[in-house]
Amino acid sequence: MSVASPLLTDDEPSPVALDRADGASPFVILCDHAGNRLPRALGTLDLSQDELGRHIAWDIGAGAVAARLGALLDAPVVQQRYSRLVIDCNRAPGHPTSIAERSEATAIPGNVGLDPADREARWLAIFAPYHDAIDALLDRRRRIGQETIVIAQHSFTPVFYGEARPWQAGMLYDRDPRLGSALGDLLRGEGFVVGDNEPYRLTATSDYTIPFHAERRGLPYVEIELRQDLVADELGQAEWAARLAWLLPAAAAALR
Repeated sequence: MSVASPLLTDDEPSPVALDRADGASPFVILCDHAGNRLPRALGTLDLSQDELGRHIAWDIGAGAVAARLGALLDAPVVQQRYSRLVIDCNRAPGHPTSIAERSEATAIPGNVGLDPADREARWLAIFAPYHDAIDALLDRRRRIGQETIVIAQHSFTPVFYGEARPWQAGMLYDRDPRLGSALGDLLRGEGFVVGDNEPYRLTATSDYTIPFHAERRGLPYVEIELRQDLVADELGQAEWAARLAWLLPAAAAALR
């Protein structure tokens, strides 16, 4: 269980946004990189506002899609509001990119030379409350016998190190491909270019949220990656939320 941390003051937002905790849907939607806020105590990490608006700081559009999707499905949504540059909530503590000193080609000066106390303060303030909230939600659903399917919502850049990415969406999984494969096939049937563990591969060492919360409990899941140029505005966010709200239940039927 997390304890109070001095990194965030009482007037700063909680790192956790939880909507529809009692939602009737079997789906539980998680968004590790929904926001790009920085604790006041950390300033700007010596980055410009332009840099803090880029993918290095958050998953552009992912939080808005998650919120809309949850509303359409009557599903709980748990979002993490602070930037992944403070601490990445989809990395195990101690992972080399948990608190990145460089992201893509950008140096993060405010993350260089942190001592163990600095790292623990970020863990206590951001990482622990977010994952405690997910644990509590999933444990409660198990106690009352409510079916649970975990959806982790992310987004990715259209271009990476100068190379265009052809996928419009990616379905990520590790040991359980069922939901990702079914949803990917449905999207391909709609004419979309869908990556199978592309543009990233989900593993127990590179990721944290799905391995820790879904695979550890034996829950079905998929990590959905959407290309950011498709969800950067409200129209795209609404379109993709509506599309997933229609296709996810159909894909989940394959699990039964």
